[in-house]
Amino acid sequence: MNDKYYYSLGRRKTATATIRLYCSEGSSTFNGKSLSDAFKDSYYLNLIAEPFKVCNLNPNDFHFTIVAKGGGIHSQVQAARLALSRSLILMNPDLKKLLKTYKLTTRDSRMVESKKTGFKKARKKEQYSKR
Repeated sequence: MNDKYYYSLGRRKTATATIRLYCSEGSSTFNGKSLSDAFKDSYYLNLIAEPFKVCNLNPNDFHFTIVAKGGGIHSQVQAARLALSRSLILMNPDLKKLLKTYKLTTRDSRMVESKKTGFKKARKKEQYSKR
């Protein structure tokens, strides 16, 4: 097996995904499980494969290992998609413009706002009573 790979990191909310993209055929894994075992729903498989579709690349020519931590399954998949896009750019810098037009290189920085002292939640306050 070819030991050369492209390593990237992707984040979304509190989820972090790291990827090793190999330019050879093989089975892809997500957190140690094959993609078909990790995702019973094809929606998540399509999200991960989106950078390949945009770049007109055959996903069967590549295999990758993704390790995702934190957040929920949807955030982990979106973090993995960003990491995959970044790996493809490392492999071929000419793909950057194409991936950018489909907004696949943008990190979604929206996070949950932290709770403040004296409030019930981040912004929810105690009800004001005049009397």
